[in-house]
Amino acid sequence: MKRNATAVWQGSIKEGNGRLTTQSKVLDNAQYSFKTRFEDGIGTNPEELIAAAHSGCFTMQLSAFISEEGFEIESLETKCDIDFQNGSIVSSVLTVNGKVKDITDEKFQELVSKAEKNCPISKLLNTAISSTATLQ
Repeated sequence: MKRNATAVWQGSIKEGNGRLTTQSKVLDNAQYSFKTRFEDGIGTNPEELIAAAHSGCFTMQLSAFISEEGFEIESLETKCDIDFQNGSIVSSVLTVNGKVKDITDEKFQELVSKAEKNCPISKLLNTAISSTATLQ
């Protein structure tokens, strides 16, 4: 399986802007720029997209591990905070809230840790990754 996205940029780094399009067209000429990355402009930015990819991938991986253990998932919600400092992503922090029938907090934490280490995006990122989880 291969997926792709295309970025088109016009102009200088500060005054220019770009458009992102994904293969699925979920992003179709989505705007990004210096302002959307470093200020409060309207549009997306690479760090936001990485956060979306990491939270989505991790949540799917956690769902797989919970299901493999025979538990029924009511819901899983994960927020990912990407920390971008001095030109580098220095961390990705995953915060997950889960509703899972009959699972103990100990087992839930074990599976969260396993998903944190094993989701493909976690494996891709060369940064500190951590997670906190709340079982409701």
